[in-house]
Amino acid sequence: MPRRLASVAVVLGLTTAGMALTVGTAEAASYNSACGSGYSVIDSMDVGEGNTFLTYNSSTGYNCVVTVSDTPGTAAYLDARLRLHSTSTSWPAGTVDYGSYKYYAGPVYVYAKNACIDWGGAAASNYTRVNYNDHCG
Repeated sequence: MPRRLASVAVVLGLTTAGMALTVGTAEAASYNSACGSGYSVIDSMDVGEGNTFLTYNSSTGYNCVVTVSDTPGTAAYLDARLRLHSTSTSWPAGTVDYGSYKYYAGPVYVYAKNACIDWGGAAASNYTRVNYNDHCG
């Protein structure tokens, strides 16, 4: 009987220790529906201390991008950007939203039915480098 109690104590101790290790880990941000109704996530990327989501509304032909913080409620640099595919390094006015935000940057929209787009974002300490990708649809 004492041996069984010792085994239970060890299992409980390991379980508690495992829970303590997982409590402090940051959870990746999930899409917050900021683009509005009818938009579905078609791609996403980790951009540092947040995630950038590319969405599409098949009824309207518009894409939308939003970057969501991993630490909601805490002001941090966030960046969301979206444009028709270009070889230029500049982003036209209205296709970028960046600044110090507590929850998310964006949404930014572009009509891109049957077209290629460039999209991306940055979060917190990753502000010096915007990660971006392209998507054709």
